[in-house]
Amino acid sequence: MAVLSFGRVVVVAAVGAVAAGAGLHYSGRSVPPPLDRIPYGKIIPPYAQPAQQAATPSSRASGQQRPPVTIVTAKAERRPMPVRLDAIGTVQALSSVAVRSRVDTQIIEVGFPDGGYVKKGDMLFRLDSRLAEALLKQAEAGVARDKASLASAEADLRRAEELAKRDFATDQRLDTARTQVATLKASVRGGEAAVDALKVQLTYYTITAPVSGRIGVAGLKEGNIAKTGDNSTTLVTINQVDPIYVSFALPQRQLSSIRDAMNAGTAVAVATQQGASRGVEGKIAVIDNLVDATTGTIQMRAIFDNPDETLWPGALCQVRLTLRVEPDALTVPREAVQNGQNGTFVFVIEDGVARARPVTVDRTIDDRVVLASGLKGDETVVIDGQLLLTDGARAVERNRGGQRPPPNQTSQRGSAG
Repeated sequence: MAVLSFGRVVVVAAVGAVAAGAGLHYSGRSVPPPLDRIPYGKIIPPYAQPAQQAATPSSRASGQQRPPVTIVTAKAERRPMPVRLDAIGTVQALSSVAVRSRVDTQIIEVGFPDGGYVKKGDMLFRLDSRLAEALLKQAEAGVARDKASLASAEADLRRAEELAKRDFATDQRLDTARTQVATLKASVRGGEAAVDALKVQLTYYTITAPVSGRIGVAGLKEGNIAKTGDNSTTLVTINQVDPIYVSFALPQRQLSSIRDAMNAGTAVAVATQQGASRGVEGKIAVIDNLVDATTGTIQMRAIFDNPDETLWPGALCQVRLTLRVEPDALTVPREAVQNGQNGTFVFVIEDGVARARPVTVDRTIDDRVVLASGLKGDETVVIDGQLLLTDGARAVERNRGGQRPPPNQTSQRGSAG
């Protein structure tokens, strides 16, 4: 602080603010003695400024020797690393069947528990088929009648043919007998076709599972009337869950690599449903025939064996598609890679001194970063303490558990550096 005297008025201000002509504060009181004898406009220096005293040459010299930075390091390694693509997928049933009635009648029996597992051919619903059975019997009786008439007509035709040979029957009678036989044969065939049609319709009254899978909740129970048509109530839905699809999208720039991996037989997909402790391994089954122009992605489906029903239709899951495995990839821990104004870099420790090395990142796999260039593979890189490092700074390593080395060891390392 500084005091300005203007006659009988005292103005208090910061020293730096006086020079700028700003930050003055008027006290509003008369200047007490002996300040009233200070010449007009004279700046009174602060009473004591020990903290702002200029640094001595000895102190400046000591400030140039910074203490070593405590760090944690790891080794850059060459190891097999996969070329992997990650995506979010949705589990989809391989086949989903909505069961509806093809006749209008009453439900007599429901043959499955809600949410149970059914096999192909299991009885699901039994409908009232008494009317259809009666119509079938009537059609069968008509066929039997026509067959009896046909047998009589064929006998008449044989007699007419014998009489015609002896010239005891006219040609008209012979033609009439032949026409009667042909007519009755056609009637028998028509009746038999009607019987077959009624037998097919009779199967509609017993609804069986068209596929094996997990069944949902019955839309109608015993006693309700099942209706036909697209707007009718769905009796139940069956989802085939073994095998099962997982649908996901990947950038179109990866399409060539994915197809090459599929042709080589190295592509492996692993789907892990949210909340599940383990994943299921499968393969790519379908690649869509069109790239989505709005998102620049292409839709794919992977197929998985799902006997334990680990994947559930409609659930979200993490999909990891491994295209191939590079046997000698250069890797460092994820924490070692830093971002700077000139790009990515890592700190490498050489003889206790940190050196910044620019690197090119290829991809990140779990907790390892695969580098395309920048290191050879045997360097010691810093994974903790980079914020205090600069290029050329001295460093000392601490234990992985977070404990610093003993003071004497730190001092010895510092003096040795």
